[in-house]
Amino acid sequence: MPNEKTGLKPKHIVLTSHPVRFGPKPLPIHWGEADPLKRGPVIGTLTTAAHRNVIGAHSGSYGVYRALAIASGRLQTDHRADLTNTSPAEPIGPHPSWFDPGKIVSLDPFGALVGEIYTSLYEEGYDIRPTIAITKAHINMPELQEGVVKGRIQVDGKILKASGDLVVTKAAIEPVWYLPGIARRLGVAESELRRALFEQTGGMFPELVTRPDFHVFLPPIGGMTVYIVGDIAAITDPNRPLAVRVHDECNGSDVFGSDICTCRPYLVHGVEACVQTAQEGGAGVIVYLRKEGRALGEVTKFLVYNARKRQEGGDRADAYFARTECVAGVQDMRFQELMPDVLHWLGITRIDRFISMSNMKYNAITQAGIEIVERVPIPEDLIPADARVEIEAKKAAGYYSNGKVPNEATLAQIKGRSLAE
Repeated sequence: MPNEKTGLKPKHIVLTSHPVRFGPKPLPIHWGEADPLKRGPVIGTLTTAAHRNVIGAHSGSYGVYRALAIASGRLQTDHRADLTNTSPAEPIGPHPSWFDPGKIVSLDPFGALVGEIYTSLYEEGYDIRPTIAITKAHINMPELQEGVVKGRIQVDGKILKASGDLVVTKAAIEPVWYLPGIARRLGVAESELRRALFEQTGGMFPELVTRPDFHVFLPPIGGMTVYIVGDIAAITDPNRPLAVRVHDECNGSDVFGSDICTCRPYLVHGVEACVQTAQEGGAGVIVYLRKEGRALGEVTKFLVYNARKRQEGGDRADAYFARTECVAGVQDMRFQELMPDVLHWLGITRIDRFISMSNMKYNAITQAGIEIVERVPIPEDLIPADARVEIEAKKAAGYYSNGKVPNEATLAQIKGRSLAE
């Protein structure tokens, strides 16, 4: 009998864990090919199983919500997006880095252009979806108005308006992993990478170990958003300055203003630097990645907060990283080695002002062949009182600072103050 909600008759489940021996073969993907038609589209839907040429599904973690919508009858399984008027509001690329299979391995550089590039294939029935969308918008953060009042930034009416609105171009990017390239970037065998991904997702994607002919994986994780301030052309112009802030998500601070860390203040400082640089004739870029709690997750983050506050002697800089490792087993799982891909997608070869203290980010970017001229730490007056433990711990651990780096004696003093308080 047909399903009352969807109107669909029950049908056999088609397993995708082994290659189809008969019938049409999926379009191959030749990663790094300069001609996007020769490179091939990324097709991660099961509308027509024979067309699918990647492991996983589109929309990252939101693919599960799509499944709920279909199961509840709110979405038809054969729905295909109408891409009319959805093309990028501003063109980005192509850049030479798009055609280097070693420089971009975690996103599809053609992801925003599929509606224009693969029109004929779409008309033939291939369900090809963009993995990047580019639009224009205004953002407004109260701290920017404070920055104007204190003279840190200026209203110019074009980039920053009197209302406090900041004009930006923004791009949403879903992860698209080229597994051979990911493996090389991390220095592991591709077979080991595939097995770990298969096992640590509870066997969710059997094709990881049964389909060596599929080299592209759409992981069920969050992506990133890029905010561009100023003229996009300035990003690749060597005669114009560029400021960049690479920011990993911290919902508690970024959205709700939690003062236990420096995340939102540093994000605001990065935005201000982008405004200043754009007003000097250059451009500013904020890369916002969904890697909550150093990619350990928010539950782990909150457990660590409790452990830090309740440990003997209270929250201390000398035990800051140790408490994380006790709970999670590692201090950090962001794998900054993959982060420079988005900078290569933007065509960045030099960053004049890098708004970060992180050595992991700095090393990943410079090792990817991108020059960093100046590193900019967070100003002391922007550090919340409750975040002093974090900032001192990071300085002691080797994070960049243009001020005094705390030694063991200083950390002992911090520990003493924590005991006293």
